[in-house]
Amino acid sequence: MGERKRGVFWLIDDEILAVPYEDDAEVGVAKSGNNYNHKLLWEHVRPRKCNKPFDYYPRGRVEFTTRGEPVIYLNSNIGEQYITEVMEIFGITDAPKIHYDGSNHYKSHFDRE
Repeated sequence: MGERKRGVFWLIDDEILAVPYEDDAEVGVAKSGNNYNHKLLWEHVRPRKCNKPFDYYPRGRVEFTTRGEPVIYLNSNIGEQYITEVMEIFGITDAPKIHYDGSNHYKSHFDRE
């Protein structure tokens, strides 16, 4: 398996749109400088013909603790069935901490209806 990466993802029509972070990234980079910002990245990765805002779809991110342990933050509308796929995409082989984040930061249109 490849190297572990942090990054962001969305769940769009039952498909994961994942963007693993690249060290030489120039667009969508978060203030921390070592991951992406969903809002800043959206215009560069959104599906063709999609006119929805970045926060329309449920989304999440992969981070690592200072001890190197993987943490997956995600909107509660992303079911457990997607976690294995997210782990594979981001190169995670050890069990991650799963953090369903109910804050405004991860809200999608499902949470506002």
